[in-house]
Amino acid sequence: MEFEKMIELIKTVSDSNLTQFQIEEDGFKLSMKTDKQSKVVVQKQESVPKEIQSVAMDEIKPAEQKEIKKAEGNVVKSPLVGTFYSASSPDSAPFVKVGDTVKKGQVLGIVEAMKLMNEIESEFDGVVKEIQIENEQVVEYGQPLFVIG
Repeated sequence: MEFEKMIELIKTVSDSNLTQFQIEEDGFKLSMKTDKQSKVVVQKQESVPKEIQSVAMDEIKPAEQKEIKKAEGNVVKSPLVGTFYSASSPDSAPFVKVGDTVKKGQVLGIVEAMKLMNEIESEFDGVVKEIQIENEQVVEYGQPLFVIG
């Protein structure tokens, strides 16, 4: 990338409200982030063949992330990202177990997000067929938690 184009790009990003910008061209990688203290980082990137990049990325998987099962039936999903708790305290019994009969509105678990405890209520009447999450596991938005039959 030509030096004049880099300077023009840096000025444009500096004048904008962007929080992050990144471009790669001809072995150079330019990363910029604007906030109260602007930082510009320019680094030369070594070329790695595309085949090696794709194999390497396929091998990288989060250590504790479990495969999310395809749930069938009445599924209660997480309404937010956070940490799941099956009981109100470490010493308490879980809210529900597989085989328990539940009513619509009954608390099934808690998802903690930003220090707030959010009760997860059953959206269905029925029997708990599956619990697809473990205590203290991080959950994603829309992730299946319970299957009610």
